[in-house]
Amino acid sequence: MSRTTRRIAPAAAVAALALTAACSSSSDSGSSSAPSSSGSGSSAFQAQHKGGTLKLVAHAAAGSFDPQVNYTLQYWQLFQSMYDGLLAFKKVGGQESFTVVPDLATAMPKVTNGGKTYTFTLRKGITFSNGKPLTTDDVVASFQRIFKVSSPTAGTFYNGIVGADACLKTPASCTLPKGVIGDAKTNTVTINLTAPDPEFEYKLAVPHAVVVPKDSPTKDAGTKPLPTTGPYTAASYDPNRALKLVRNPHFKEWSREAEPQGYPDVIDYTFGQTVESEVTAVENGQADWMFDAPPADRLSEIGTKYASQAHVNPLTAFWYATLNVHMAPFDNKLARQAINWAVDRSAVVRLYGGTNLASPACTILPPGFPGHVNSCDYTKGGGTTWRAADLAKAKALVKQSGTAGQEVGIVVQDDDVNKSIGQYLQSLLTQLGYKATLKPLSGNIQFTYIQNTKNKVQLALTSWYQDYPAASDFLNVLLSCASYHPGSDSSINISGFCDKTVDARMQAAIKTSQTDKAGADKQWGAVDQQIMGESPVVPLINPKLIDFTSTRVGNYRFSKQFYMLVGQLWVK
Repeated sequence: MSRTTRRIAPAAAVAALALTAACSSSSDSGSSSAPSSSGSGSSAFQAQHKGGTLKLVAHAAAGSFDPQVNYTLQYWQLFQSMYDGLLAFKKVGGQESFTVVPDLATAMPKVTNGGKTYTFTLRKGITFSNGKPLTTDDVVASFQRIFKVSSPTAGTFYNGIVGADACLKTPASCTLPKGVIGDAKTNTVTINLTAPDPEFEYKLAVPHAVVVPKDSPTKDAGTKPLPTTGPYTAASYDPNRALKLVRNPHFKEWSREAEPQGYPDVIDYTFGQTVESEVTAVENGQADWMFDAPPADRLSEIGTKYASQAHVNPLTAFWYATLNVHMAPFDNKLARQAINWAVDRSAVVRLYGGTNLASPACTILPPGFPGHVNSCDYTKGGGTTWRAADLAKAKALVKQSGTAGQEVGIVVQDDDVNKSIGQYLQSLLTQLGYKATLKPLSGNIQFTYIQNTKNKVQLALTSWYQDYPAASDFLNVLLSCASYHPGSDSSINISGFCDKTVDARMQAAIKTSQTDKAGADKQWGAVDQQIMGESPVVPLINPKLIDFTSTRVGNYRFSKQFYMLVGQLWVK
């Protein structure tokens, strides 16, 4: 998913911040001692640390608060303590956070029919925050709603459900009569697929598959939050000012692994501050956590005086530039390849935070991720890792393409780091002979803006953070024909890249993964290299993350899947 806004530290004081990484792992507790695995589950222990108001700050909101529409980590992080699906990722720190566990279902599904039928038994006694009991009808309606609201992953995550083809063609009339079947008498839900999908359980555990009331609007709910099943519900949301989460009065913990009781009574999230004021607020205890990156001029003090409050974690993610393959100059492959040759990834690393917090990226799949191959098509002198840009080669390709002198707009978010990388790209394109202009937009709207073809975005700076640990979540989601929806704000294939041959190879890899994961990973690695040959995107960096918290906060937990577990923080 997208992050919308950057939260990684620039270079000053990186060395000091890096020293905190060893003690700021996923089990780091901040200012208070961490609970033991046995003690943290007891009601007495939970009561000891419950209460208070947790104060979060960010430069900008992340748009729609509809969990089946929003595709940003900024809100997916919050949804973990609000909404529930049939399955969930385990709410713990470390590698275990990639484990899928039963949530609204009583157990993992019974899988039959050669891997094409999933049967779930629904838990009894769960109530929405509006007081209505959860039923199988709500589950069925929620799957229909994925298509009715044109969820960004409807065509990639859920297109394998029987009847999904019809729903993708005419979303408003989606019923999935043979695809998702509820039986109130047995309290079961059955999902039928057209073919086995080894990643389907992952897809059921992300926010786009959460269950909302059956009478929820069949369009994007926007700023009107939907009722929840988890420990928190939204009392109010104004994307220009603030979001307020309060306890769901009907929540009773049914699974600590899937949906643990939250600790703060209230979570206040305010928007519109400068990053300078965010740092000061956290240092003074007026805010407990900042979403955005501390600016470079504040990092020295954070890395020395506040080092114990800085938590550094590696990420499976990449920042990249999208090149619109349907518009000049990037409808010309030579022009796209020129940009890949020209970009000095080390310069982008420096702008982002230095080598301790980012590394140059040559591939779409991040290092350490399934399918990743050490390969670098666009580096001076060749090799498996990035060494240096080749500006001469890039200029020759621009000349050969006949695109020199054309105008190129670069759309970035308006925070300091995104703008600085955008300014670098603008300068680089000018060197290559283009007439480049920079178009900074608020992080609240940039991600949806760059997806919509009506806005005629030629080049955009964006990022991708895994939804779940599978290669398809990068390659199939970001660059398949099924992810390209002209005229929609939910067209995650921002480059508009659609290659039937590549699509067929991706589907073959998905099929292989059903029986041979290692073989599938090799296929995904080859797909990555094939796409890079076509150059619809420019991988820039693989980041690490810094969470800066106040001394009021304890029990810091970092999930590799959804990052800091907001609802599990203690607050004094």
